[in-house]
Amino acid sequence: MSASASHITSVLKETRSFPPPPRFAAHAHIRSLEEYEELCQRARENPEAFWADQAERLHWFQRWQQVLDWKEPHAQWFVGGKLNASYNCLDRHLNTPHKNKAAIIWEGEPGESRILTYQTLHREVCQFANVLKALGMQPGDRVTIYMPMVPELAIAMLACARIGVTHSVIFGGFSADAVADRNNDAKSRLIITADGGWRRGKVIPLKDNVDEALTKSTTIEKCIVLNRCHQQITMKPGRDLWWHELMAQASADCPAVPLDSEHPLYILYTSGSTGKPKGILHTTAGYLLGTSLTHEWIFDLREEDTYWCTADIGWVTGHSYIVYGPLCNGATTLMYEGAPNYPREDRFWEIIEKYQVNIFYTAPTAIRAFIKWGDKWPNGHDLSSLRLLGSVGEPINPEAWMWYHTVIGKEKCPIVDTWWQTETGAIMIAPVPGAIATKPGSATRPFPGIIAEVVDRQGRPVPDNTGGLLVIRQPWPAMLRTIYGDDERYRQQYWNQVPHCYFTADGARRDSDGYIWIMGRVDDVLNVAGHRLSTMEIESALVHHPKVAEAAVVGRPDEIKGEGIACFVTLVGGVPASDELKKELREHVAHEIGALARPDDIRFTEALPKTRSGKIMRRLLRDIASGRETVGDTTTLEDYSALARLREEEA
Repeated sequence: MSASASHITSVLKETRSFPPPPRFAAHAHIRSLEEYEELCQRARENPEAFWADQAERLHWFQRWQQVLDWKEPHAQWFVGGKLNASYNCLDRHLNTPHKNKAAIIWEGEPGESRILTYQTLHREVCQFANVLKALGMQPGDRVTIYMPMVPELAIAMLACARIGVTHSVIFGGFSADAVADRNNDAKSRLIITADGGWRRGKVIPLKDNVDEALTKSTTIEKCIVLNRCHQQITMKPGRDLWWHELMAQASADCPAVPLDSEHPLYILYTSGSTGKPKGILHTTAGYLLGTSLTHEWIFDLREEDTYWCTADIGWVTGHSYIVYGPLCNGATTLMYEGAPNYPREDRFWEIIEKYQVNIFYTAPTAIRAFIKWGDKWPNGHDLSSLRLLGSVGEPINPEAWMWYHTVIGKEKCPIVDTWWQTETGAIMIAPVPGAIATKPGSATRPFPGIIAEVVDRQGRPVPDNTGGLLVIRQPWPAMLRTIYGDDERYRQQYWNQVPHCYFTADGARRDSDGYIWIMGRVDDVLNVAGHRLSTMEIESALVHHPKVAEAAVVGRPDEIKGEGIACFVTLVGGVPASDELKKELREHVAHEIGALARPDDIRFTEALPKTRSGKIMRRLLRDIASGRETVGDTTTLEDYSALARLREEEA
């Protein structure tokens, strides 16, 4: 990364601000800006004392002797302490009124539903932990989980955590090759899967994919199969075992194993949208503290809430904010198996109405899809139970934020726009909703105890409203510990880019109120006539146009300017594409943020190529805009037909 890469021109103009609703703030966990700033000050002056105080929320079998042992770039938190993530998520609730509270509410795509209380979930986790032990799994072993969004996925994770087995969850949409690569990298001994899972009315053949993957997986000894869809599958004698048969023979008595605070909880492979997937390693105590604390404060969790995070558990959002954070807090967490538009475009709103969801946490890519489908779908349902909305996965453009605020939140629900990463483990920048006024498009301010700054290549803070590099100055409990099996890559990628800082690989700016505006990944920045422009800001200007539902902006070679601005645009349903509209959009962008950002190319497309976690694969769009053949890892692509259609249009 060159020195100039730290200077990014910010062109987004957004001045709207929304204070916390007084009625909401009056009952919030953190009720004022003064209270938030006091917490931040206390954490800044004595971070170890701050995190030690917060760690009292966890159940410890043995107290720690040292809060932090920091030898850059390696951290150990709560050294000498012993605890268990499964115990914290289950057992400690059983002697409280939570015993018979709904832990997981589940809805399958075909429409069936289940409710697992904390007591029921505890029993099934103990049984499955005994299944794993009977198959020889021991603390430190790795187990792969490749399942649909069913309660058994969470049960498998918590059972692994209960006996000290490190789990590696792989999203159920990945290919056989992707599964094999991750099995081999983690050296997993066992894989847990299902015959299939439902997605848009069709069965994804998970077991068939596993069978193919296991021809290339050298360390897998056994395969446990859940009968989810009653498909005809091949069961290999001696290797493949049915979930229900194993559970029928298993005892429900399985005490949680006291584990070291730094015991490896899980490995999670990043999506690979920018290169070879990396196995991010998270350990037990710090991760559990980070997820439970942020879940309570940022979502302002209340005892009676029904909370729904729409992510898949195959991604870190599902790990942290469907399973570990909510269950550690004794919350009711909702899981949905399928697509948001099956059988109709109102499935999410139907679920919110059915279960009286209070907190709704979804991705900007989903919000933009909702906009494209039209307001009639949410307007056809009673969404009055909602009191808080959340956004995760990428920067949310201001117009999508406003639609979310107006159409879904009815202008009464605070929106927590959250910035964090697989690597950070927990939310790092987000509004604490009872204390911080929100601005459309900004993740606002760092969570107490997180020292986030916008700096240049040498680590010096840049002036307000100047684009720079987003870094974290100090270690935090939920941080990744390394890249599994490749500590040198961990050092180089995260700690050798900016001196003595964790480098997020994102560009950002800080405004005069101390709010942070994420500008997208540094490798998504355009160099136009000597100016480095944020793709996210140009995309926001495009989506501000009433006829545009979604946009992706990339650079293409330009002999004069260095890079030209190429835009891929999805229109609102029913709007016809035309050359006149292309001209209108070019002028709209120039009017919104200046002639410098006027697009060179605009291409209309029905769909953008995305990873299965909903992130636009701009690397593939850069190849198309530049006339290159697509290179690199495409195993995470959700819809190959979107890429094929773009190529046809190019031809």
